[in-house]
Amino acid sequence: MDQEFKDIDSAGRWQNLYIEIRNKSHECPYKVAKFPENRNRNRYRDVSPYDHSRVKLENLENDYINASLVVVEEAQRNYILTQGPLRNTCGHFWLMIWEQRTKAVIMLNRVIEKGSEKCAQYWPTQEEGEMSFRDTHFVVTLLSEDVKSYYTTRVLQLQNTDTGETREIFHFHYTTWPDFGVPESPASFLNFLFKVRESGSLGTEHGPTVVHCSAGIGRSGTFSLVDTCLVLMEKRKDPSSVDIQHVLLDMRKYRMGLIQTPDQLRFSYMAVIEGAKCIMGDDSMQRQWRELSNEDQEPVLDSSPSPQPPKPPRRPTDKFNGNRAPPLEEGGGPELDRTEGEDVAGKEQDVGENRGNLRKRHREERIASTAQKLQQMKQRLNNSERKRERWLYWKPLLFNVGAGAAVAVGLYVCWGIFSQ
Repeated sequence: MDQEFKDIDSAGRWQNLYIEIRNKSHECPYKVAKFPENRNRNRYRDVSPYDHSRVKLENLENDYINASLVVVEEAQRNYILTQGPLRNTCGHFWLMIWEQRTKAVIMLNRVIEKGSEKCAQYWPTQEEGEMSFRDTHFVVTLLSEDVKSYYTTRVLQLQNTDTGETREIFHFHYTTWPDFGVPESPASFLNFLFKVRESGSLGTEHGPTVVHCSAGIGRSGTFSLVDTCLVLMEKRKDPSSVDIQHVLLDMRKYRMGLIQTPDQLRFSYMAVIEGAKCIMGDDSMQRQWRELSNEDQEPVLDSSPSPQPPKPPRRPTDKFNGNRAPPLEEGGGPELDRTEGEDVAGKEQDVGENRGNLRKRHREERIASTAQKLQQMKQRLNNSERKRERWLYWKPLLFNVGAGAAVAVGLYVCWGIFSQ
C-alpha cells in the first residue's frame, strides 16, 4: 500500500483515480428522498439516501430522514452517515439516535462555515444547559464538555419524555476540518479517531455510530473509510491485504458520493498507512500523534456569527412517502440547494447568496432596460418636437409664397384679358 501511494503520488494520478472510482460506483434508486413531502428534510437536493439503505424512523407518520446505514460485515462496523440536521429535523435526528440505540455522534463540521449555516445547533451550549424537542418528545442535557485545540468531546444526556428513560451519548466534534478539504495532518486525525475508539462506542454492543458533516458524504466518508480499513488490517494481520479502493466502492453501495475530492482520497490513503503502524504493534504511534496534534493548545476562536436556535417545526402535509396520512405538526423551512452535482470537487456555494446575486442582476437588467426605453421615448419626442418646430417655421413662408403666387397668376390672367 505504501508503494502504491508513492506511485500514484509521483505520477499525479489522484484525480484520475478518483474519477475511476466515481465511474465504478453503483447507483441505486432513491425515490423516497424525492417525494414532495420530504423535500424540506434534505439539506442538499443532490445528496439523497438510497431506498434500500435509508434509516427509517419508527415513531413518526413520516419515516423519512436523510440518513444511510452503512454496513461493513467483515469489520463488524455499522455507521449511520447522515447530513447535518436542519432546524426542522433536529427532533428527527435525536429520535433516530434513540431508536437505533446509538452510543456516539461524530460531528466533523462546524455549525457555521464561511458565513453559512452547514448544520443546525442540535445540542445545548454551556449557557443553555439543555434543549427540548417537542415534536419527538426528547430533552438533551449537556453533562460535560472537554475542549481541545481542534476537537471537543461532550457527554450528553438524552431523555425520552414519554417514558422518562435517559441515556448518555458521546459527542465527538472535530472543529477544524475544512469543508471539501482535509485535516492538517494524519496525526491529528488519527489522534481524534483513536479517542473515539477508546470510548468503546464503535463496538458491536452498541447501535450504529452516527457520523455527519454537512452533507454526510465527504468528511463523513473519509472518517468511515479510514476506520474501516484499519479494523480490517487488524483482523487480517496483513495491511497489504486491504484494498482501499475496493472498500470505498463497497461502502458507496450504501450511500452515494462517499469521499468528495481527490484530496480526501489521498488523505485517506495517508491516514490508513500511518494508522497501520499502530495497528501492527508500534505502541509509540499514539503518543506521537498526540504530541504532533498539539491538542492541549488553546483552540482557535471561530469568528463566525452564532447560529440562531432551532425554530419550532411546522409543516402541514397530506401525504407521506407515497401513502395518504393525516398532517403532522413538524416540518419547516425551504430546502437548501447544493450547487454542484454529486462528487464534484470544489467549494459549496451559498444558495442564499446565489439567489441574492441573481435577483440583483435581474434588477440591474430591468433598470438598464427601462433606462434604454426612456431614452428611446425621449429621442422620439425630440424628433417629433423638431419636426413640429420646422413646420411652424416654414408654414408662414409657404403661406406667403402661395398667396404671392396666387396674386401673380391673377394679374397675369387680367393682363391677358385687357391686352386683347
